Order: sequence, then structure tokens, then C-alpha cells
Amino acid sequence: MSTYILGISAYYHDSAAALLRDGEIVAAAQEERFTRKKHDADFPTSATKFCFEQAGITAEDLDFVAFYDKPILKFHRLLETYVAFAPVGFRSFQKALPVWLGQKLHMRRMMTKALGHKPKNRYVFPEHHESHAASAFFPSPFEDAAVVTMDGVGEWATTSIGVGEGNRLKLIREIRFPHSLGLLYSAFTYYCGFKVNSGEYKLMGLAPYGEPRFAELIFDKLIDLKEDGSYRLDLDYFSYCQGLTMTNDRFAALFGQPRRSPESELTQFQMDVAASIQKVTEEVMLRTARYAHEVTGKSNLCLAGGVALNCVGNGVILREGPFDRIWIQPAAGDAGGALGAAQFVWHHLLGKPRTVQPADAQRGSLLGPKYEPQDIKAFLDGQSVVYEECPDEQHLADRVAELIEQENVIGWFQGPMEFGPRALGSRSIIGDARSPKMQSVMNLKIKFRESFRPFAPIVLREHASDYFDIDERHDSPYMLIVAPVKEDKRKDVDQGLFGLDKLKQVRSVIPAVTHVDYSARLQTVDGERNPRLASMMRAFHQRTGSPVLINTSFNVRGEPIVCTPQDALRCFMGTEMDVLVLENFVIRRVDQKDLPEVDREKYLSAFALD
Repeated sequence: MSTYILGISAYYHDSAAALLRDGEIVAAAQEERFTRKKHDADFPTSATKFCFEQAGITAEDLDFVAFYDKPILKFHRLLETYVAFAPVGFRSFQKALPVWLGQKLHMRRMMTKALGHKPKNRYVFPEHHESHAASAFFPSPFEDAAVVTMDGVGEWATTSIGVGEGNRLKLIREIRFPHSLGLLYSAFTYYCGFKVNSGEYKLMGLAPYGEPRFAELIFDKLIDLKEDGSYRLDLDYFSYCQGLTMTNDRFAALFGQPRRSPESELTQFQMDVAASIQKVTEEVMLRTARYAHEVTGKSNLCLAGGVALNCVGNGVILREGPFDRIWIQPAAGDAGGALGAAQFVWHHLLGKPRTVQPADAQRGSLLGPKYEPQDIKAFLDGQSVVYEECPDEQHLADRVAELIEQENVIGWFQGPMEFGPRALGSRSIIGDARSPKMQSVMNLKIKFRESFRPFAPIVLREHASDYFDIDERHDSPYMLIVAPVKEDKRKDVDQGLFGLDKLKQVRSVIPAVTHVDYSARLQTVDGERNPRLASMMRAFHQRTGSPVLINTSFNVRGEPIVCTPQDALRCFMGTEMDVLVLENFVIRRVDQKDLPEVDREKYLSAFALD
């Protein structure tokens, strides 16, 4: 008789469901992919339904349901924070209190209602950072490791250090709210005019255009950082404890300018601010990692929590830290907490043994829905789409490689959907990294986003160290490591340019994925995790001599990554993509005579742009 454990993250940010059968991951998905509401925080009804369908079960078959944190402890923090700052902050407290009293304190009842049935045994509520730590260690390829989790805030913890050994996990150090590296970074995200909890990627992408001239000011006034990575924030400059914003007037006065209005012009000032907080964040992450090595004595490191999505900081830890190897949970944010909560129950609470997989146990994080070719064919025929059906794998690889060489932008839809925020070659937009114009074309005509946003390279694993400064024994299958482009692949540029003018320069032999500081957020591709993508890339390599392509998520700005063939076709028709590849069906825009164009303005208005 199999044991089924459902992990849930919900009601705060980026809800998700993950299902284990006898400890093995059956499926995992974020709710936003089904509802098309970005960062959907409601109960993951659709994601849960998908997990049940994958396993062939219903809610009545569940043995345990694990929720990714302890709501009662979060409520205690809310009350204590209000008391500490009262009467300031009454508006935010008044806004939050009815939700807690009406919903979040009755989580068992809410989940029973949503699922339609109680689990056979019980509900389990690990602490937030226990769920993060479990998601980092238990799927990792390590028998033992130090574990570091960093985010905005869980119940009270904002940073934790732990140790994983076999099927056991123990947290041994923590930093508590209101002192938070994640909230510090989000405060600067807010100050630079981006949306908190989604615009942090933009801040990280903006940083290389600036100079970190405010870093010392941040260390002097905002964060007191110790050698062991512990820190305290000066709360006089922030309002997230008691207000409805992240920063206050004193914060703006410190930097000499008011907060940037969203969508207004980006100036060198915001670029320098972004560069400064990025440098500070990297230093905190590095010191924390070094201390984790010191107190655990482990040679491996596992990372999770929202800050672990700062791939520039991860690259610094890999290159400058003391660890031999690191592994980062692909769904490092709240969504991954659903998977971690379920694994915490199986291994740590039930004491079930853990078998370490040489790569990892995450299966490439390709844990979402997939669609059969016959169903896709029926859908395309029903929509009167003109397509070319490739008869075998090699024909598909050769055909797509040819189209990419001709500088077509490809919507690539293959196999199970990714779990986590990154497109990893299942729901991707792909192009030729050698093209100097491809970055601006993709940003402005396909993604409808800011021109400065960098694109990530995918590189065949066996060629990664030929193009990037990454040791041959390391890989980056989940696009969570930034590494410099190799010196011999770079080109000389005019060093006198500043800001967005740097975009105009060709910096390497792969200019479309080389950021202005010669860095790249790379994904290594191998035939084990993603065989069809690897096959296509090898065909492209054979044609062109280049093992590198652009990979960005299959969506437009403000939209979740596509989930279904219908989502993919709608996104394809609503942008200026040239080709859509749905499994083995190749759809070229120029061939579509009878298919009506999507109303682009109406299509984009369906998504909440920042």
C-alpha cells in the first residue's frame, strides 16, 4: 500500500502543490500556470488536481497533507510587530487582521474544504525555513551538506543555517524578523520603482549597468554586517514593519532622491543604486556561506529561499566560497516550500530512508503537465493551423536548428512543464546567441519588457567551460549560477560608455547572452535531463560550431509561463515570434493564412503589467 503526501504552499505568494508517492516526486506545479494569474496566492486547486491526475488518486487516498509553514506563529509575529510599533501601523494591521481571523488561523478547515476530504493520518505544519531547507537538501545529490536558507520572512526566521545528513535535517542558527536580507533587497526593488516579490530579477539585471558607489553608505547606515554573516538593519529607514510601503522619507533622503515612479525613465542613479545593493547582498551571502562551512564542517552546500534565486550571489559563493559543490533548489521561493514540506514529513518525521541520486532527485524540475502529440495534432487541426509534422527526433532537431540559424525566434514547447520560476527548455523561447540584434528583438517585440533585461544562455554541458568560467566538475542545470564569459570569447569595447548605451556594444562571440559586465546566467544542458533539447542543440552545434543558444521563458511580461498548447499558440500569435514548435509540430508564422491574428492590445491587457 503506497503512502501519499501532498505538500501545499498557499495564501501568501506563489501557491503550489507537490505530491510524493513513497517518497518519490510524482508531480509538482504552481497554481499561476493554470489560472494565468501571476504569483497566484490562492489555494492551489488546479495544481492539486493535476497532481492527483498524475498519480491516479483522489484526496481520499492522501495519508498526510503538509502545509509549508506554521500560520499561528506568523500571526504571533503580526501581533507582536503591531504592539512594538503601535499606534503607528494601525492601517496595515487593520487590513491584515480580518484575513487572519477569517481564514489563515483555520488552515486545517480551509484545506479540508478545498480538498474535499481530510488526510487519513493528519495535517503537518513544518516551520517555513524547515520546508525551504528540506526542499534544498533532500532532493540534492549529497549524502550530507550544510544548508542555508534566506528569504524575506517565514514565521520569524529570515535566514537559517542547518545541516543535513542522510534522512535527517537540523537547523542550528537563524536570523529573525525584522532583520532580513530578502526584505532589504525588496526595499531597494521598491525604491527603484519595481514591483516587490517579482521585480527583484529586474534589479539584479539592472545592477551591471551601474557602479556600486552607494555600497559603503548602505553598510554604514542601513545594515550592520558581521564577519559571520549575521546582521542587523536600522529600521528607522524602513516602513515594512508598520506601513504599507517598504521604505520611508528618511530612506529617500539618505540617497538624495525620491522613489522612482513605476514605468518612468531609468537613470544612472537607479543603476548605481541597483549595483550597490547587489554588491552588499553578495557580501552577505558569501559571509553566511563561509560561516555555514565553519560551523557544519561540510564540503557541500544546499541553498533555498527567495534570496537563493539571486544567481549572481550564487556564482560568487561557487567561485569564492569554501564549498566543493553547491546545489540550489530550482523552485527556491515559496512554491518550493510545498515540495520541501512533503519531503520533510517523509524523511525527517517518518524516518524513511533517502537514496541519493548522482545528479539529483528533482528530475530536471520537469514535474508539470505534458501533452501527447495526438492531442496537440487534434487541437491544431481544430484551429486550422498550418504545420509541419516531423517524423522523428533527428528530423525535428535538424529542422529547428536550421530555423534558428536563419535567425528565427522559436517558441519551444516540449514535455513536462517546469516547476519553479525558470524556463529550462520545456516552455522556452529560443534564439541564436551569436546574433547582435537578438536581445533587443526578444525584449521589445517578443517579451514586451525593458530593453536592459538580459537573456540567459543554454550551453551543452560538455562545452560549458569552453565558453564560461565554470569548473568542468560543476554544472548549472537550473539556470541559477552566473559565470563570466571566457576571456578568449570576449571582444574589446568602448569603456567610456555609461548606462543603457552599453547595450549597443558587441561584447563577445555570443553577444545576445553576454551582459554588460561580461557575465551570463547559464543553464547547462545534457541528454539525461532534457534529451530533446540536447539533441536540437547538438544539431545546431554541428551546423554552426556554436553550442550556445538563448533561452528565455515562454511568456510575455506580466504573464505566467505558458502551460498548455492553447496558451502557447495564443502567446505565439500575440507576439512577433517566428516559429512555434509544439512537441514534433513546427508552426511557422508565414504559413498561417487563415488563422486570425490575436488582438495584441487586448491580449496584453489581460496581464497586469508593472
